[in-house]
Amino acid sequence: MIDKEESVEIILGDLVLNGNLYLKTDSIGLVIFAHGSGSSRFSPRNRFVAEVLQDNGHSTLLMDLLTESEEKVDVVSRKYRFDIPMLAKRVSEVKDWVRSLPDASELPIGLFGSSTGAAAALIAAAENPKGIKAVVSRGGRVDLAEKYLSKVSAATLFIVGSRDKTVLELNSEAFQKLECEKELKIIEGASHLFEEPGKLKEVAELASMWFSKYF
Repeated sequence: MIDKEESVEIILGDLVLNGNLYLKTDSIGLVIFAHGSGSSRFSPRNRFVAEVLQDNGHSTLLMDLLTESEEKVDVVSRKYRFDIPMLAKRVSEVKDWVRSLPDASELPIGLFGSSTGAAAALIAAAENPKGIKAVVSRGGRVDLAEKYLSKVSAATLFIVGSRDKTVLELNSEAFQKLECEKELKIIEGASHLFEEPGKLKEVAELASMWFSKYF
């Protein structure tokens, strides 16, 4: 095991996805990040959360859900960012890739999804649950996984800002459809991106405690 981040190429058939993998010595689990529409593995918000998770004993994988060529098309056309079934399939395949790594094969897996990435994470957890112990959604469009919510068996935490009214309503409705261990946390005073002082830290600490509990 190595206590540093390294760039990795995740080969899925004819696809190559880029990622940043941090394998921590004596890790209690590994969290895969599924970012939202128009974002990437370099998202400062997800990187902040990943660093908090690392400090609390978790390994992390930040990845791009689109290939470099797809990203170029998507920037102009937005063709791929809302293709939730495709994104979910990739999250699922990346999870299997992680479990093929010698240093991570026995680690429990968590999924951390934001915006549309949260829907992809939930569908992946429903369709390919082996090894997945917990899911956390940050301001997620979890309504886009509506048909799969009752099939999710991993412990699931929804985190939403109190000022993110539309997403809060969508999360509240979706939350009722979950039949697993679950919790809905509302961060008072936070908007969709949790940009207010201290709010993203609250998200990171809640996520870390959730993954630690269910790993």
